Amino acid sequence: MKISKLYSAALLVAALSACKNKDGFKISGEVTNFAKAKKVYLLAADSASVNVVDSTAIAPDGKFEFKKSTPFPNLFKLRAGEAIFDLIAKNGDDITFKTDLADSSHTYQVSGSDESQKIQDFNKISNIYSDKNTKLVADYQAKATKGNQDSLLKIYTPIFQTNLNDYSQAILKFVNENKTSLAGFYAATSLDAMRYEADLVKYADDIKDNFKDNPGVRTFVKQMELAKPLSVGHKAPDFETTGIDGKPVKLADFKGKYVLVDFWASWCAPCRAENPNVVRLYKQYHDKGLNILGVSLDTDKKDWQKAIDADKLTWQHASDLKRFEGPTEMLYHIEAIPSNFFIDPQGVIVAKNVTGIDLEEILKKTFSKP
Repeated sequence: MKISKLYSAALLVAALSACKNKDGFKISGEVTNFAKAKKVYLLAADSASVNVVDSTAIAPDGKFEFKKSTPFPNLFKLRAGEAIFDLIAKNGDDITFKTDLADSSHTYQVSGSDESQKIQDFNKISNIYSDKNTKLVADYQAKATKGNQDSLLKIYTPIFQTNLNDYSQAILKFVNENKTSLAGFYAATSLDAMRYEADLVKYADDIKDNFKDNPGVRTFVKQMELAKPLSVGHKAPDFETTGIDGKPVKLADFKGKYVLVDFWASWCAPCRAENPNVVRLYKQYHDKGLNILGVSLDTDKKDWQKAIDADKLTWQHASDLKRFEGPTEMLYHIEAIPSNFFIDPQGVIVAKNVTGIDLEEILKKTFSKP
């Protein structure tokens, strides 16, 4: 009986597939110009850290190999000398890796793992904006030696912010295009969790049935489930605390009004640095309907009052005087300050953790409505 070439090829593919180790994965690597890098280290990421799980010597011809197993598809890193390369591996993968350690851009070729190629695509996006930031900082530092730092900061800060915004939008696009890929998840974790909370909450909803065996993903989904009730588009929970005059203050007192609930403290340097911006915007929009309730995380009333007077904060103030352990702070999951919630007349959170130009834009948009 004759066997066709096509059938023979199919048998060969099936045989090769059957030879794969379904209980582990293999990385066959090759590096050139490895100089003093005698070893390659394999690192595995979990939800909190990255740890070395294996190492092997680089052969004289630059080749190395790892055979490992993983209980779930996961992010791994190869470290050779000062260079680090990202891979995503699962049991059954037969990955080939090549790089030139003399290449300062740390480019590399990988095959045998679609996920590893996707994480490489994410890193390419990151590198584009990282290079822009590096050049921006170098340019600033070169000009700042002449002693005009303040004026330069006014020029360079908006440029840096624009670059950061562009990076975040590019990452969001990548994440939304790769919801069935772990690469999309690792890209999502690079976003500012406070600023992009609403996007991350939605993303967590979209992937909650994916990657059920990966503990990092499960932790992220749980965190976003906890954040969801306090995210944009949801009703702000009512609370009662004590005003600086000793009288009770409730969020319900602002029903039917726009109110910015601003969590801050006298000892918080970033809060104090943002206060002049908030003062300026309050003067501009108070007559148009903006109200502010400052909720301090101070424990000493004297320090709190002194900061209010020094920064000329003329709006209403209240505090539990218990730092992050106050009932209001715990209700609103305050883990860092400055933190704020912009709430509309219906009690719905319309913006969260907005400062600087972002706060100015949301207020301008809100109060320029007919």
